[in-house]
Amino acid sequence: MATCDTCGNDYWMTFEVRTVSGQVHTFDSFECAATKLAPVCEHCRCRILGHGVEVEGRFFCCAHCAREGAAHLGDQIRDAVGAHPA
Repeated sequence: MATCDTCGNDYWMTFEVRTVSGQVHTFDSFECAATKLAPVCEHCRCRILGHGVEVEGRFFCCAHCAREGAAHLGDQIRDAVGAHPA
């Protein structure tokens, strides 16, 4: 059995998540994985579980929050489902 990195639960059905930076994490649930790894919206503070919006290295859950949190970029901010930023 392995121990969850977030809650410390020792569970026989844990799973590993490997990040692009090479880190390896062990979790007992998707909830624990999201708590540890999902970015937080800089405007509304919710966990970003979907595609989200990245603006100049800052993360937002949607274009609305990005426009509120990075207003100086105004109309340049768009949701980009499945699109890689240029």
